[in-house]
Order: sequence, then structure tokens, then C-alpha cells
Amino acid sequence: MIPLFKVPMSAQAPDAVAKVVASGQVGQGAKVKQFEDELSARIGNPYVATVSSATAGLHLALHLVKGSEPGGEVLSTAMTMEATNWAIVANGLHIRWVDVDPATVNVDLDDLARKITPRTRAIMIVHFAGYPVDLTRLDEILDKAESTYGHRPVVIEDCAHAWGATYRGAPLGSHGNIAVFSFQAVKHLTCGDGGLLVLPNEELHRRAKLLRWFGIDREGDRLRNPPDVAEWGFKFHMTDINASIGLANLTYAEDVLARHRANAAYYDSQLAAVPGLRLTERDPDRECSFWIYPMKVENRNAFVKRLDEAGVMVSQVHMRNDVHSCMREYRSILPGVDQVDKQLICIPVGWWVSDESREKIVDTIKAGW
Repeated sequence: MIPLFKVPMSAQAPDAVAKVVASGQVGQGAKVKQFEDELSARIGNPYVATVSSATAGLHLALHLVKGSEPGGEVLSTAMTMEATNWAIVANGLHIRWVDVDPATVNVDLDDLARKITPRTRAIMIVHFAGYPVDLTRLDEILDKAESTYGHRPVVIEDCAHAWGATYRGAPLGSHGNIAVFSFQAVKHLTCGDGGLLVLPNEELHRRAKLLRWFGIDREGDRLRNPPDVAEWGFKFHMTDINASIGLANLTYAEDVLARHRANAAYYDSQLAAVPGLRLTERDPDRECSFWIYPMKVENRNAFVKRLDEAGVMVSQVHMRNDVHSCMREYRSILPGVDQVDKQLICIPVGWWVSDESREKIVDTIKAGW
């Protein structure tokens, strides 16, 4: 069976972890700082803070910007991993669903523009499969909202799929919004588990570093001069064990990302004209990371059965969040989501997919289902 996901792990990672374990410093320490410095350089933003998971990063991001008044609203997409939206309700905020554009599986920016109101506290966007949302168009929408309501909602970019993705040549995380990356087991860059919170300014960065560890200043002398905790926080920090895995995988992740893109380019060239199948959008201004390779197919059940028989694992990967019973109060009419949810499927695209394997996948699809 050709798997849909595998863990990318550098051969140097086990020794790196062993050294940290033997050092006696396994919590947040020098390795976390080194990892953050390396990540900052790659993204081109000095305001980064590692966290224990991307879920923790999303939760902390919303906590930083939600304000003191209860009942604020967050615009979000239903086509994502549940973690994106659970972070919203965990912060006591309300979800208002934005439809998706079937061409990209990203948020429909026209629908988003219609749904911004004075109650909109934040906007959660997901770069689905690692394909960037049109951030220029999003800025234009926010400019209009600010002139209309005197308030500019904060944008949080869920970049869980999107390590290495760029918009107009610049890495995601460098466009002036809050961004959250995932270093979970099967991502391009893995720490075993972990995440990264990228902030747009020094003040949010200062608060994030404090609040990821109870609001306590870890750089102060807690024994001789215990610091006051002005704002309570969480236990969301990364450990040196996870950071050592990340450091070992940083360069390796570049090769992983390159292979994902090479396999995706092959699929693009071979599958574009297959009857009953539609590929998602490609825009030269938006360089996708292709964490997954999504497409829309007619008669999806037959497609899945045919690929399974051929020994190829396929999946929708993420189901729509709005159908869960815990989301009942937020349900709304989402025709784009309805369409995508019936047709979306992902095929193996990762670093483990050899030339021979990808040819087999293409031949199987072309033979029909």
C-alpha cells in the first residue's frame, strides 16, 4: 500500500535527542532558543515563539487578540482540521462560517467580505494543502472594513499545511498577520509534535513568550527576585527534546518539501485532462507546499474503491467541521462547502512517493473508476 502520510525524520535526529536527554536540560532551554533563531531567519520575521503544538498556537493567538468583551465573533472555514475551530470556542468566541471557493478549498473571499461586521473580532484563514490565500485581496477587504466600521479584524493564518509556502515570493508568516505553523509528526518539518506562533509586532511577541509559560518571565531570577505575573497564561511551551528534533530536521525538510512539489508537478501535468476529475487552482504568485494533493472527483466512492484495490491510500483528510453536533448553533448555508465535501479526495504526494509509485497512481486514475 502506498501510504498517504509518513513521518519525515532525519538520520541525525536520534543522536540529537540523546544528547539533550543526557544533558539534563530537557525542558525549554538553549535548544528552543536556537530553533527559534533558525526559524526566524527562514521566515524573515524576528517575532517567533515556539509552542507545544499548532493547536496551542491557535489558542494562544486568539487569547492574545480577543479583548475583554465577551461574545466576539470569528470568521472561519468549516473545511479544516477541527483544531482550527475548537480554538475559537475554547476562547469563548463565536464562529461565523465563511464558505469556501471550490477552486482552491480556501475561504471564499467574496463571502468573507460580506460577513465582516462590527462584531468580527478576528478572521481565521487556512492555507489549505499549503496553497496560500490571496493575501493582497484579503488586505483590500480589511481596508474597506476598517473604513466602514472603524475597526480592522485581526487575521490569524493557520499555516499547519504550509511550511515553506510563499505568497509573491515571501514566506508565509512575513505578511503582517499572526501565523501559526504545525510541526506535528507527518508535517514537512516535524519536531515529533510542536508548533510555531509568528507575530506581527514586538508587543504581541513579548506577551506570547510570557503567556506560553503561565505568564511567568523565564528570563528573570525567580529565586532571588520572583517576578510578578501581570497576566496569567498557559503551559504551551516547547521542550528542548522537541526542538532538537526540529533542528535536526530543518535542512532535511527542504528536501522533503522539494519532493512534495516535484510529485505535485508530475500530477499536474498528467491529470489535468482526466474526465471526471478537477485539479485545484494554480497561481504563480502563490507557491504551494503541497502537504497534501487535493482534487475533486465525480463518484468519489468508486474512485476510493479503485485506488484501494490498486494499493493506493487516499482520503478526504479533513471533514467539514460544521456537521458536528457541538457546532449545531453555528450552522449556516455553505454551497461551496457542500460541493467540495462531496468530491474532495487527496492522493499520496509526499517524499516517500517514488517515480515508479507516482506513475502507478496516475495510470490507475487514468484507467477510470
